[in-house]
Amino acid sequence: MGVRPLHDRILVRRMAEEEKTAGGLFIPDTAKEKPQKGEIIATGKGRVTEDGKVLPLEVKTGDKVLFSKYAGTELKLDGYEYLMMREEDILGVFN
Repeated sequence: MGVRPLHDRILVRRMAEEEKTAGGLFIPDTAKEKPQKGEIIATGKGRVTEDGKVLPLEVKTGDKVLFSKYAGTELKLDGYEYLMMREEDILGVFN
């Protein structure tokens, strides 16, 4: 992949959505929403403050994260779909 996020930006690959409901019903593709969970593929070096210092990110490559429905910018790279977002768009990290 030929993209490296800058500063506090993060490249996320969406995680696959469930194929069935909790009750065992299959969900057709037309009824599925885009998942709001993903795995961090790459990160920038951190947020640059007004005085030029770089604050490291709290998340790292490989973290599984939860983000808001409209977070980030969708990208298609090498046939895969990704989201480029800022660290502030991430709501939480899965344990």
